[in-house]
Amino acid sequence: MELCLETGYTSLNHIGEELCGDHVECSTNGDYTTLVLADGLGSGVKASILSTLTSKILCTMVSNDIDITECVSTIIRTLPVCKERGVAYSTFSVIHVNKQGHGYLFEFDNPEAIYYHNGQAVDFEREELNVCGNQVFKSELNLVDGDIVMVMSDGTIHAGIGMILNFGWPREKIKEYLDHHLNHKMSARAAACVLASACNEIYEGQPSDDTTVAAVRIRQRLDVNVMVGPPVNKEQDQEHVARYMEGPGLKVVCGGTSSNILARYLHKHLRPSLDYPDHEIPPIAYIDGIDLVTEGVITLRRLLELSDKYVSISDLTPKYYDKEDGASLLADILFERSTHVHFFVGQSVNTAHTGLEIDTTMKLKLVERLAANLRLMGKEVTLLYD
Repeated sequence: MELCLETGYTSLNHIGEELCGDHVECSTNGDYTTLVLADGLGSGVKASILSTLTSKILCTMVSNDIDITECVSTIIRTLPVCKERGVAYSTFSVIHVNKQGHGYLFEFDNPEAIYYHNGQAVDFEREELNVCGNQVFKSELNLVDGDIVMVMSDGTIHAGIGMILNFGWPREKIKEYLDHHLNHKMSARAAACVLASACNEIYEGQPSDDTTVAAVRIRQRLDVNVMVGPPVNKEQDQEHVARYMEGPGLKVVCGGTSSNILARYLHKHLRPSLDYPDHEIPPIAYIDGIDLVTEGVITLRRLLELSDKYVSISDLTPKYYDKEDGASLLADILFERSTHVHFFVGQSVNTAHTGLEIDTTMKLKLVERLAANLRLMGKEVTLLYD
């Protein structure tokens, strides 16, 4: 069983500020993924500079296995001093973990991380360290399939102060909320959005503090093979389909011509659905042995719109897709469930599009933009053209 790591985060800006005073930096080096969430002193430009410097420096150093003592001392020496307060200050949480789930978590003055394990939000065991006169906490990570580690800025526990909640949102209450609203199938991005959205509701849409939630999840690898359009040369149809079918994982086909070619190759019937859950999106169809059959360009356009929202770190719309139209079903497979996506792109001109504002170039651009967004989500994407 091959395991993979995925990351995601969501940020709320302090009301009236264009820049967020929190910053998340993430990198992968070999088997290890490093994620840093930093919270700069105050809000606005100064806080943004402090948190950006902190997260970038720490992420670079930790990902290269530099000792945490040297990392923290470098931060202290590097951060600019605030003229108004006379201090240079940025809190941080650092996750450094490999694909087997082994690694560590370091925390300095951020709210204590939450560990979602076996369907419950629990605490890590923490070891207190004195690093250059600063209290830093270390936790060993031994994650298993489905585990999520969530780190956050103090905007989460300050949510609602002076508004709905007099004293903010206690961490124990946050854990109770996550017990009821997270599940082990959620992506890291979806999990972060669940908590950030709840904070925004408590703030009544007007956050009085920068609020960021970041998550790292370990999960099983899932390949998805997507066929989009037939090859230029009809004589390549069989070879094109054979390559598509031989790969492991889920099978998805987008487009009527591709669906017919695939059905012929498999000696199966193509059965259109009679349901029309979204009147703007053509209905799906069915081929035995294929996981999802959708229409082509119109469905891909909607899918791209959904992907733009998904990769936005400030978008608070739910990151799950419970509708039954082709675009929503495809979004769930690609955005939430997949880890590796393989596009098999045919470049043949579709005669059915003659006279319409649809051409091969448009289809290719849709696939390439979608692939770019999938990579921003942390997916490994390959594109094969015929």
